[in-house]
Amino acid sequence: MSNVVVIGAQWGDEGKGKIVDWLSERADIVVRFQGGHNAGHTLVIDGTVFKLSLLPSGVVRPGKLSIIGNGVVVDPWALLSEIASIGKQGVRVTPDNLKVSESATLILPLHRELDTYREDNTNQPLGTTRRGIGPAYEDKVGRRAVRVCDLADDAQLGMQVDRLLNYHNALRKGFGKPSVDGDALVRSLKELAPKILPFADPVWRRLDQARKDGKRVLFEGAQGTLLDVDQGTYPYVTSSNTTAGAAATGAGVGPGTLDYVLGITKAYTTRVGSGPFPTELDDEIGRGIGERGREFGTVTGRRRRCGWFDAVAVRQAVKIGGIDGIALTKLDVLDGMSELKVCTHYEMEGQPLDYLPAGASRQARVRPSYQSMEGWSQSTRGARSWADLPATAVKYIRRIEELIEAPVTLLSTSPEREDTILVRDPFAA
Repeated sequence: MSNVVVIGAQWGDEGKGKIVDWLSERADIVVRFQGGHNAGHTLVIDGTVFKLSLLPSGVVRPGKLSIIGNGVVVDPWALLSEIASIGKQGVRVTPDNLKVSESATLILPLHRELDTYREDNTNQPLGTTRRGIGPAYEDKVGRRAVRVCDLADDAQLGMQVDRLLNYHNALRKGFGKPSVDGDALVRSLKELAPKILPFADPVWRRLDQARKDGKRVLFEGAQGTLLDVDQGTYPYVTSSNTTAGAAATGAGVGPGTLDYVLGITKAYTTRVGSGPFPTELDDEIGRGIGERGREFGTVTGRRRRCGWFDAVAVRQAVKIGGIDGIALTKLDVLDGMSELKVCTHYEMEGQPLDYLPAGASRQARVRPSYQSMEGWSQSTRGARSWADLPATAVKYIRRIEELIEAPVTLLSTSPEREDTILVRDPFAA
C-alpha cells in the first residue's frame, strides 16, 4: 500500500479539495503539512458544500484521522471557528479525529496586523490574504514564535511572548502603531489553551506507528508549486514550501515514507493575486473561462486571473515536485470552445525558452508560444469514462501529457466527487 502526496502543479486553486476528498475515502489518515488558513478547499459531498481553510479534508469523512502537521502555521481562533462552522453542518471534530502537532507555530493577532500594515504601505503589494501567514513563518525561522506546546507551559509562554514583542513592537513603532500589550496577549493565550491543547499531539510518533501498521496516509498540500517560496514566482509567492518534499519535513516523516506524488492541474491556468502570469488572457475569452469555471477564491472571494494551459510551467512543476501523475480538473469549463490553445514554450528577447526562469523581472518578460487545437461542442461535464469524452477532448488531454511529460492519472469532470475518471489508483501504485 502506498502513501500519497497531493500538491498543486500551478498557482494553487487547482481543485485539490475534491481530489483529496475522493482519495481520503481510500486513506486512513489525512495530513496537512504546510500553509495556513490562507488556503481554501471546497468539497461537495451529496450536494452539501464544505469550505475548509485549515482543517484537513479528511475531517468530513467518518472514521478518518486528520492531522495538522508542524509545517502548518495555525491561527488558533480561526481553527476553533472552522471547527464550529462545520459542526453546524453535522461534522463533529474532536481530539479523537483531529490532531495538531505540538510543534506547530501559532498565528497571533499581531501577525495579521503586520501583514495588513505592510500591504497598505507599499507601492508593490504582494497580494497576500492578510491573514498573518508570512509574518508567522518569519517568526518561526527567527526562533521567536509561540508554538502550540508553549500553551502548556506558563513560564515558556511568557518568555516567548517577551521575545516576540521585542521584535514586533519595534516594527510597529516604525509603522506608527501602538505597542502590543504583552500581559493582555498572555492572558488571551491562557484562556485559549484549554480549547487547543486537547488536540495537541507529537504527530511524528503517530505517523511512525501508522507506517509500521501499514496504514494509508494521504499528505495534503496547500497552494501550488508556482507559489513555493523557493521554486515559485518569487517574491509573489506564499511563505512556505509547497512541493512534495515539504510533506516529509512538514509532517515529521522520512522522505522514504512518500510513495506517490499526485499533482493537480486545471485544464487551463489561473492565478490569484499579483505576479507574473505568461498565459493570462485579459480579454473576453479569459473572462468567459473565469465565469464558467466560477473562478473566485475560496478563502478571499477574489477573482482569479485566467489563461490558456501553460505546459511549460506545469512541466517544470512535474520535475521540481517529482510528480508521478496528474489529476486534471475542470475539463468541462472548456466545453463549447471551438479553438483551444496550449503554451508549448516561451520566448524571451527573441530566443526560445523551455522553462520559467527565476526572477520576477525575467518572468514578466517571457512571452508564450502557443499550439492551437480543435475544441469540442459536446459536454464533458459528469463524464465517468474515457468513452464518454469527445475525441477532440481526448486528443487535448494526450497532448498535455506529452508536453508536461507526466500521465493523467485522474480526470475530474465536475465538482461532484463521483464525476471522476480513474486511470490509475495512486494508492495502488
